[in-house]
Amino acid sequence: MNDYGFFRVAAAVPVVKVADPAANAERICRFISEASRREVSLIVFPELSVTGYTCGDLFGQQLLVSGAESAVRKIMDHTRGKSVTAVVGAPVRYADRLYNCAVVIRNGNIKGIVPKIYMPSYGEYYESRWFSSGKDFLDGPSSSAGRFLVNGKDTVREGFHAETEYAGFRCNISPDMLFRTGKTVFAVELCEDLWTPVPPSSYHALAGAQLVVNLSASNDILFKHAYRKELVRQQSARTLSAYVYCSAGFGESVQDVVYSGAAMICENGTLLEENERFGTEPSMIVADVDVEKLSVLRQKTSTFCSVAPDGTSSCSYYGLYSKVDLGAPSATDFSKELCRCVNPHPFVPRDDDNGARCKEITSIQVTGLASRLKHIGCRHAVVGISGGLDSTLALLVTVQAFDKAGLDRKGIIGVTMPGYGTTDRTYRNALSLMHGLGVSVREIPIAAACDRHFMDIGHDKSVHDVTYENTQARERTQILMDIANQNGGIVVGTGDLSELALGWATYNGDHMSMYGVNCSIPKTLVRHMVHWQSGLLPEVRDILLDIIDTPVSPELLPADTGGNISQKTEDLVGPYELHDFFLYNFFRFGYSPKKLRFLAEKAFADSYDSDTVRKWLKVFLRRFFAQQFKRSCLPDGPKVGSVALSPRGDWRMPSDASGDYFLSDL
Repeated sequence: MNDYGFFRVAAAVPVVKVADPAANAERICRFISEASRREVSLIVFPELSVTGYTCGDLFGQQLLVSGAESAVRKIMDHTRGKSVTAVVGAPVRYADRLYNCAVVIRNGNIKGIVPKIYMPSYGEYYESRWFSSGKDFLDGPSSSAGRFLVNGKDTVREGFHAETEYAGFRCNISPDMLFRTGKTVFAVELCEDLWTPVPPSSYHALAGAQLVVNLSASNDILFKHAYRKELVRQQSARTLSAYVYCSAGFGESVQDVVYSGAAMICENGTLLEENERFGTEPSMIVADVDVEKLSVLRQKTSTFCSVAPDGTSSCSYYGLYSKVDLGAPSATDFSKELCRCVNPHPFVPRDDDNGARCKEITSIQVTGLASRLKHIGCRHAVVGISGGLDSTLALLVTVQAFDKAGLDRKGIIGVTMPGYGTTDRTYRNALSLMHGLGVSVREIPIAAACDRHFMDIGHDKSVHDVTYENTQARERTQILMDIANQNGGIVVGTGDLSELALGWATYNGDHMSMYGVNCSIPKTLVRHMVHWQSGLLPEVRDILLDIIDTPVSPELLPADTGGNISQKTEDLVGPYELHDFFLYNFFRFGYSPKKLRFLAEKAFADSYDSDTVRKWLKVFLRRFFAQQFKRSCLPDGPKVGSVALSPRGDWRMPSDASGDYFLSDL
C-alpha cells in the first residue's frame, strides 16, 4: 500500500473525572479503540489526562500517584495488538521527585516518558508546588552524553537519559527523546513549554522531529484562544513541522478557571483540523499530516539545518537525543479516506476578507512596474490588448502603476491587433476596455502583414500549422516593440505563469517583452484578480465580467461559421485549474507524479475522472520538461507568490532535462 508520505494523527479530549485514574483510563481506552478502528497511527491526550490536571495538592497523595501508574498499566494492556501509538499525561515519580509527564505507549509497552520542562508558577498556575522540572534530566551528571564541537573545542554536554521502572517496564525518562514509527519521527513537549521564548520543540525539530505533540491543560480567558492558535500555527511554520495540540476540557475543576478542551492539528503554519471548544461531550479530531512534504521543505530551506543550539550543527545535536523505534505505523488506507483538505485551487485566495490578498498581489505588480518606469525615466508603456484575461490584467496593473507614479494615463498605448482569428466579442471588449480606462488607443490589423510574410517565406496561407499561428504572434510582438521605440517606452508583457509552465507561448513572440507583470500570476489567479478588480471599477465592470466569461484562446485560427472562437486553449492543453494544481504541488513540495495524480483525484473528484487527470498530468509533465528553453530567457517581472519560474530566481533547470523518468512514475 502506498502511503504517499501521509501519517494519520488524532487529538482526543475525554471528559475527565478529577482524581479518578481508573475511570479516566477507561475513557482513554475507548478513544484508543476508536483511533485504531480509524487506522490512526498516533493519538494524543491532554496533559495529566490520567488523573485530571486540576488535582492540586492531591498530587501529594501516594494513592493518586500509584493509582495513575496502575491506570497507565491498564492503558498499556489495552494497546496490545494495536498499531496505534498513544501519548497520555500522568504524574510520574522519579528519584523522590514528581514530574508532569507524557507517557508514550505502543503495543503493550511504555516506549518512553517525557517530563515537562517549564513549570508555570504565575497567575493561576502553581505547578512548581507539586512538580519538578524536566531540566533535572538536562543538567545532571553525564551518563550517555554526546560529544560535539563548541567554538572549535570538544565539549561534553551536561545531560543524560535516565532509566526508570514504571508500570512494570523499564524505559528512558528525558525531555530529549525522539520516537520513530515508520518514516515519521515525533517528539513531545507539554503545555507551558510552547509558551516560552525558545520552546523545546524548536530543538526537537532541529534534531529530526517532523511532528511535535503537545499535551496541554490551558484554561480559557478572553482572547487567549486566538493567541494560542497563532502560537501553534507559527511554531509549526517556524519548525517546518506538523503540530498536534490537545488540551484539557470538560470535567476539569472549574473552581477558579474553565478549560475549553481546545484541540488542533497544524502543518507548516496551516490549520488542518480543530475541534469545537467548550463541548460537554468527549471529542476527537483526526488529520493526515504530510511528512514527506515537510522533509522536502526542510531540504529546500537551506537555513533550517544551519541553526542549532550551543553553536553545534543540527546533525551533532541530533546525536544527543535518545532515539526510540516504535515499529511500523498503522496500515492506513489513504485511498479510501484522506483526512485532510486538498485545495483544488491553491493559487486562489480563500476567505479573503476585504480582498486583502488581492490588494497585496496587485501592490506587488504595480510597485514593480512603477519602480521600473521610474528607474529608466520612462513615461510611456505599450500593452497589446486582445480582449482576453491576461492582457486585461496587465492593462489594469499598468494603469495603476501610472497612477501611482503620477503619470498621465495617455502615456499608456493600448494596441489591439485583429488577425485571422479575432472575433467581434474580443475586439469590442478590447476597444471598450481601453476607452473606459482612458488610455491611448491604437488599432493595427495584422492580416495584410502576415499575408505578405507568407508570400516572402513561401508558406501556403491555407495551411493552419505552427508557422501560420506563430507568424501572427511574432508580428504582433514586432509591432509592440516598434511602437515602444517610437515613443521611448517599454512593452509590458501579458503572459502568465501557467503559460510559462506549459510553454504555451510563441518563442520570441508573446513570450518576449520588456517587463512581464503577470509572470508569476497563474491563470486561475488571473481570472480571480480580474473579477476582484471588476468590483472596484464600475466604469468597466460589465466589460471585465464579459472578458471573464470569454473562453481562453490565442485566437490564431479563423472563427467558426457563427463568428465564435474556434480555438479554445483548454481543449488543446487541458484545463488550467488542473495544470495550476499540478504546478503548485510539483514546484512547492516536490511531489512525484503518482502523488500528484492521487491528490488531484481527491481534489477534483466531482469534476474529472481518473483517466482525465492522468491524461492532462502527462501533458503537463511533457510540456514542462520540453519547454524549459523558453523559461531560460524570460524578461524581468515581479515575483508575487511562493511559485515562480524565473531562471534568475526560484527555478534553475537545464533545458535538456529529460522528463521520461517522471512520466514513467505514472
